[in-house]
Amino acid sequence: MSFTAILTHDGSTALITLEGELDALTAETFRREVERAAEAAAELLVLEMSQLSYMSSAGLRGLVFARQKLADDVRIVLVGANDAIEQTIRLVGFHHSVDFSDAIPE
Repeated sequence: MSFTAILTHDGSTALITLEGELDALTAETFRREVERAAEAAAELLVLEMSQLSYMSSAGLRGLVFARQKLADDVRIVLVGANDAIEQTIRLVGFHHSVDFSDAIPE
């Protein structure tokens, strides 16, 4: 399956819409979009994951990269993560660094 990561901005909010499988082959695409969001000084990073079917350990490293790349006060919200992805994030303890939501925050 293919992967896309599309960054859009709405004021100080950066939204990255993820679709497909986030793995070792596609993680660099995600990292580039995170870097672009950081360069724009986003105050909120929303990762729309409802169409993300799979996330490997490389995808988890991408989330860690996002947390490290953005300022400490930037909130990261994961929207629509499927149960397997959310469980993986919780198992490694990264849920303390992000928020989960069913809808894009306003």
